[in-house]
Amino acid sequence: MGDPRPRSRRDRVSSEVDDPSEVTAGHARVSRRTVVLHHRRMSFLETGVGSGGPVVLLVHGLAGSGLTWGPVLSLLGRHAHVIAPDLLGHGQSDKPLSGDYSLGDYASGLRDLLLELDLASATVVGHSFGGGVAMQFAYQFPELTQRVVLESSGGLGPEVNFALRAATLPGTTTVLAALSTLTPGWLARTAYQLARATPGVQRVDLDELARSLASFADAGARAAFVQTIRGALHWGGQRLDGTDRLYLLADVPVLLVGGAHDSSIPVAHTIRAHATLPTSRLELFDDAGHFPHAARPVRFAQLLLNFIHTTTPARADRATLRRQLRGARRRPPPADRPRDV
Repeated sequence: MGDPRPRSRRDRVSSEVDDPSEVTAGHARVSRRTVVLHHRRMSFLETGVGSGGPVVLLVHGLAGSGLTWGPVLSLLGRHAHVIAPDLLGHGQSDKPLSGDYSLGDYASGLRDLLLELDLASATVVGHSFGGGVAMQFAYQFPELTQRVVLESSGGLGPEVNFALRAATLPGTTTVLAALSTLTPGWLARTAYQLARATPGVQRVDLDELARSLASFADAGARAAFVQTIRGALHWGGQRLDGTDRLYLLADVPVLLVGGAHDSSIPVAHTIRAHATLPTSRLELFDDAGHFPHAARPVRFAQLLLNFIHTTTPARADRATLRRQLRGARRRPPPADRPRDV
């Protein structure tokens, strides 16, 4: 049986962008390019090269790819030079068994990509795990960071859903291999039926889940996912916490975006981050789940472009960073949360 889901405009854009050749998707031309960094291929989607607009770096989450941003790429490309890479171990980028899948190395890979493309700095937008990568990028390379946008971001609190915690357990690779044989057909059809039958379940989130599981047909992608998730999570929840360094973004324009119906990472994390960093902007999508940009692409694109055009890019220097570090000494340390071992 075929997939019963109607072919939405989002589906058409995503499938067009997946073509390695240059295509026209909506309002702006999107192309796939590949560079070689440290003898490994990094694939990325690019649009808006001739727009004359600011550089925007879109960072996807776990088991995603640059295609995660398909619904907004062509919208943003009218006004900005947009780069949406497939992180190492994801999408069409290389998936080495000996790869370093830590936050620090992902951030360094983004730095190297900007250098290879001769781009001086960028507004960094991170979704889910990509939010953690974006925060790490801003911490390691403040001189390359103009603004930071965290959408449904990881690294802002311990809680995550059961499925992500379960992925840290032994045997995950075998389970993912089995699940991948059921996608995209069986799982996509099941997701569609669940979305129709279950109140509050976001169809976009289930579609993205089906896409993620389909990617696990590649053994390298499965191995990279397991290595990455075990570095970021344990059975008790998120292992890494970026909230203790949010103060370093006090002089950087920050936009926080969350979906009210996020079943992967509680939207309360995003709200608490805004309270911790009162200079940030907060935008909640009441009708979205874990993927606000996919659920409401026009609204997200308008929000992001407005944020870029109404803020001044950060310009980090040694004096600013030293002042921030010293100022932190006068603040009480955050209460350490208990961790499972």
